[in-house]
Amino acid sequence: MLLESDEGFDVLEEAGDVAGTMQAVLERHPQVLVLDLNLGGESSLDVIPQLRAEVPQTQIVVLTMQEDPGFARAALRAGALGYVLKDAADAELMSAVRLAAEGRTYLNPQLGAKLASQPPEGDTRPDNLSPREVEVLQLIALGHTNGEIAELLALSVRTVESHRAHLQQKTQLATRADLVGYARDHDLLH
Repeated sequence: MLLESDEGFDVLEEAGDVAGTMQAVLERHPQVLVLDLNLGGESSLDVIPQLRAEVPQTQIVVLTMQEDPGFARAALRAGALGYVLKDAADAELMSAVRLAAEGRTYLNPQLGAKLASQPPEGDTRPDNLSPREVEVLQLIALGHTNGEIAELLALSVRTVESHRAHLQQKTQLATRADLVGYARDHDLLH
């Protein structure tokens, strides 16, 4: 609605999941795609490189609630040109889309400050994970289901699923087996 309210923008289509987004972009070739990091319960971070390869003229602006600098770094590294936080969208989204259309980068200023203050990162060590994400990872690695983890940690299943999605985005791992290996490699199974 925000973009549609400005005469300088034409919203071509909306999609509620990763597959629908891929299809719409491949069919419509928009100049700029505004992409939520979590579409229909799926991480959309992994499709950014594929979209950039298949439709290189489409620039990508990520619109998300994820204030973690690790997500911003991963999105920009994957090929996004913009990273806007939903709580700042009114002030920033139109600027980010305009800059992306020009091939220029936009990063939420507070997030940029956090990124700049972090030591250089060269790996995806567990310290990129929040303490709760480490707990969820340990329980996944020990074979617990999302429902069991929710019960053990007094969380909702949806919250556990969200933590799991964040783990997968931060570690860039997709399967339970990969997460178990990651936990083992980082000595988290004690």
